[in-house]
Amino acid sequence: MVINGHWKNRVSRLLGALLGLTLISGIAVAQERGGTLNLIVQPEPISLNPGINRLGPATFVGDKIYDSLLSYSANDIKPVPRLAESWTVSEDGKIYTFKLRDGVTWHDGERFTSKDVAFSIGEFLPVQHARSKDLRGEIDRIETPDDLTVVFILKAPYPGFIRSLNVAIVPAHKYVGVTDFRKAPANSEFIGTGPFKFAEWKKGSSIRLVRNDKYWDTGKPYLDGINFQIVPDANSRAIAFETGQVDVLRSGDVENFDIPRLAALEGVKTSEAGWEFLQPIGYVHLNNRNKILADQKVRQAIVQAIDRDFIINTIFAGYGKPISGPFSRYSAYKDTSVETVYPYDPAKAATLLDEAGYKVGADGTRFTVTLVPLPYGELWSRQAEYLREALGAVGIKVEIASVDVAGWFKRLTTFDYDIAQNFVYTTADPGIGISYGYRTVKGDNAGSTGGNINGYSNPEIDALLDKGAHEPDDAKRKLIYSKVQQILSRDVPMVWTHDIVFPTLYRDKVQDLITTALGTDDNFAPVWLKK
Repeated sequence: MVINGHWKNRVSRLLGALLGLTLISGIAVAQERGGTLNLIVQPEPISLNPGINRLGPATFVGDKIYDSLLSYSANDIKPVPRLAESWTVSEDGKIYTFKLRDGVTWHDGERFTSKDVAFSIGEFLPVQHARSKDLRGEIDRIETPDDLTVVFILKAPYPGFIRSLNVAIVPAHKYVGVTDFRKAPANSEFIGTGPFKFAEWKKGSSIRLVRNDKYWDTGKPYLDGINFQIVPDANSRAIAFETGQVDVLRSGDVENFDIPRLAALEGVKTSEAGWEFLQPIGYVHLNNRNKILADQKVRQAIVQAIDRDFIINTIFAGYGKPISGPFSRYSAYKDTSVETVYPYDPAKAATLLDEAGYKVGADGTRFTVTLVPLPYGELWSRQAEYLREALGAVGIKVEIASVDVAGWFKRLTTFDYDIAQNFVYTTADPGIGISYGYRTVKGDNAGSTGGNINGYSNPEIDALLDKGAHEPDDAKRKLIYSKVQQILSRDVPMVWTHDIVFPTLYRDKVQDLITTALGTDDNFAPVWLKK
């Protein structure tokens, strides 16, 4: 058969169209609906409302229930529409206007409006969290000209604003007449607009979410539900994954030394992606309000008494990168060239302690500190034991005061500790994640929302952080934050133990698990199970 040019073009177009339909059809068929995703949450969260509690377990579960204005794309961390479908920014960088999605409903059936956004960001969240309190301080006023428009008028340009909006939006109608947002009954009702609804929480056993059939993103979520299992020890959690009781393991669910073995199981995949936005760093907090720890020589001694390579390679089984300052390797503002590096050197540490006036006593002790360990399982307990031995070797006696998650949070945020373990999400913009961690706070209970719980105070740093947060020129911001890194790495207000590597293990039936820079902390609307 001979096809002339005219017919050849028509056939080509027809074949192209059919191919396009085949591809579209293939994608639609590939994303199968149904099934329950089985996960582990470790440790059991204090709350499922990330508007109340932003510790890792709470956001892992709660971000499936509560949607945010924006998410952020993988790798480049650009804002992605969620409850806000579009936005504009004024030329001077001070006015952000968001158009909200129409037809979104809360899980109790009430309509979602701009009033919910204004209430959440303007009133509710600042009471709960240091970062939200800082964000509210940047806003002159919030306007809601109609139900689907919210306008933020900032006091000055604040480049970090657009990367501050992955926070939970809570239902304003549930807080009418409430004067103490922290004790509101609605906090434990877990009503959001997200792809999954709260169904059941069996304390000490499991948390169950079910599909939100009225989710705004038509056709999603694909899953029928999610079960979060609460399993008491790392070995049992490893067995649960091996035997197929759970489909996904996040770092911390099992011992790090177990990860290579579990990753080698048939049908298991591994990813280190999904931390580009959160940028986690391991900390040993030093309470700078403690007279002894306020001495820079003492802090310099402590950091040199701790073998951070040992922490990375032995305790965390290689899942970490060396770090000597406050910025993650993911940060566009990291500048290792200006950092002061304090190498592991116990002899130098002992000399510094002598110079600071803390000589070794007859009992072999210079002074005693209380360590509040992070109650997130065996891995952190092992690190706490190492810290006790390492500091003890230079004459600092460490007494470990183990507490549960609520007790740990209370002690740190009220400065009721000497040294403490933690890891912190430093986030993609230093105007958010760095400013709140190092800016001076005042008052005995100033850390109650989780801000600068080291009690570090340096007027030069305060001025630089303020300048960097409001500088619209990115090249100038980098110079400012280089200076911040230079000063903080010299002052060592805390010990940065490691730039954390958090691998995720999952069965190959689990599809589209990590699709944004928020990784497994995102809402799981796109996740589906291959049958």
